[in-house]
Order: sequence, then structure tokens, then C-alpha cells
Amino acid sequence: MSELHGNPIVVMGVQGCGKSTVGALIAQRLGYVFVDGDDLHSPTAKAKMTSGIALDDHDRAPWLERVARTIKQREEAGETLVVACSALKRKYRDWMREIVPHLVFVHLSGDQELIAGRLTRRNHEFMPATLLDSQYETLEELGSDEEGVVVDITISPDTVVEQILSELSHSEAIPTSA
Repeated sequence: MSELHGNPIVVMGVQGCGKSTVGALIAQRLGYVFVDGDDLHSPTAKAKMTSGIALDDHDRAPWLERVARTIKQREEAGETLVVACSALKRKYRDWMREIVPHLVFVHLSGDQELIAGRLTRRNHEFMPATLLDSQYETLEELGSDEEGVVVDITISPDTVVEQILSELSHSEAIPTSA
């Protein structure tokens, strides 16, 4: 665990945008703890997605609460987290901020054709590529009043991380010596 503490970070976006890869790299660079939000889905939600059915708000609400409560509990234990979590809608991010008001969101942004190409090269445990359309339909960009950054994912993951850390250090969301 790092002696430098900043705000917990949620790396968000549609499936296949690189949330887990980038989130783990950010956590490593900052000395934070990485958690993949997919690990916090209920078995019921995983089964629904595996069968190709998109989650709705009712399905996502308890998951988002688990994610936010995990961040808060770990923070109370002295750890700062980076979490990979789609957080596609503004209201989802607002729900999470009700539990952890100082969350910072990093939106990994890319066009649907790029993401679809990435999905052909991966096999996700329970998130089939057929759900990509529903994810883009659900996605709401970060609002100008939301703490966070939007990063184009057409560059390498290491460059994405450098850009994120640079932008977040200017906003004082992370320690400047990171």
C-alpha cells in the first residue's frame, strides 16, 4: 500500500475498452489496490449476461452499491482503490458518489468499431460481444461537473495511463509525486 493517498478511481466504459488492463496499471503506478468490479457481480447477474441479456437499472443497482461499499470499506481500512466498473450512466455514478462522494471517474473512450474488433480477440467469462450495442445505448459521457477525465483508447495502454495520471495530478485527485 502506498503512503500517498488520493481519491479512489473508477475506470469506466463499455466492455472491451481496457478497464481492467488500464485500472491495474494505474493501481500499480500509484501503489493503490486494484479491484475488478466484475468480481462483485451476483451469480444471477452473471448468468443473465452469459445468456446474452443486458442488465437493466434494477440489476445494476445492487452491484453498483457493492462496488461503492467495497471502495468505502477498503478506504476505511487505509487502502485506496482503483476499480474497473462500467458505470455507464450518470445516475449510476451518482449512486456510487452517494456512498463515496470523492470518487474520480476515468472514462476510457473509443468508437464502437474499435471495441467490436477488440472483442473478437478476447473471451470474457460472462460478457458476450453481443451485448456491446446495449452498452453503447446505455453509455452517458461524463458531465462537465463530474470529477474525472475522458481518455481516447486508440493509444497504447501505457500512454493512456500516462495521460490519465498527468490529468489527475493537475486536478489534485491523486498525489502529484505519483
